[in-house]
Amino acid sequence: RRTFAVPGAGMQSYYVSRAGVGRPLILIHSINTAASAYEMRPLFDYYRGKRPIYALDLPGFGFSDRADRPYTPDLYTHVIALFLQTQLREKQPADLIALSLGAEFVARAAQINPARVHSLGLISPTGFSGRGGASQNSVPFGNTLHRVLSFPVWGQALYDLLVSERSIRYFLGQSFEGAADEGLIRYALASGHRPGARHAPLHFISGQLFTPNIRETIYEALTLPVLTLYDVDPNIGFAMLPTTLERCPNWRAVRIVPTRGLPHWEKLPETVAALETFWASL
Repeated sequence: RRTFAVPGAGMQSYYVSRAGVGRPLILIHSINTAASAYEMRPLFDYYRGKRPIYALDLPGFGFSDRADRPYTPDLYTHVIALFLQTQLREKQPADLIALSLGAEFVARAAQINPARVHSLGLISPTGFSGRGGASQNSVPFGNTLHRVLSFPVWGQALYDLLVSERSIRYFLGQSFEGAADEGLIRYALASGHRPGARHAPLHFISGQLFTPNIRETIYEALTLPVLTLYDVDPNIGFAMLPTTLERCPNWRAVRIVPTRGLPHWEKLPETVAALETFWASL
């Protein structure tokens, strides 16, 4: 595990194995009440020793700084872009794999720093549930909702309910076709109870971490190769994914069946096969 400093965001944590050779692979986790780089562990373990691989703890999660500050899409985009610019020893542009809401951040970072990004692999990406995505009008409401949710009298108590063992088991159980992984549950419980753990998730719950109209403004403006892996997800939908596939020849999609948002946990061979086929085609 290594760290690097980001002005305005504190010390950020990431895991790295440089034992492999070739193009670097960067893993970005999702955003939820107890998220961390552990969510990407099956892919990290699989590629360890095969190619240089990195996995970030995004701001407010895992071992990264959890200070009480505004958490925004711009912050996450900036941290990922800065990481790509400053922390990779390899000269080759990287392949990035991101989970759920993390997909929005890597797509934005790829626009900021395209020279460091070779391709994107998006696992159950947000932004395809309905036409237009989040509304700009939701931003003021999100600010108000966050003030309500984070009020000192009940903010911590609310968060404690969300990261109780019963709650984490329930929500992770929704994302597995079979039984949820016990290691992931235990790590989420530990991560969700670190000092300051509530700050970033409360911004997420209040809807402040989604980019309005991400599909039209960011996803469909990308020119680099993009692969989407998906099936059924209890939290988001993919109704507009066919539209993007029709409009953007650089986009491809593979359905990993049956999964519920975490195919790299339950269908790792199929997930790896789809990624390898995609990379080989480039």
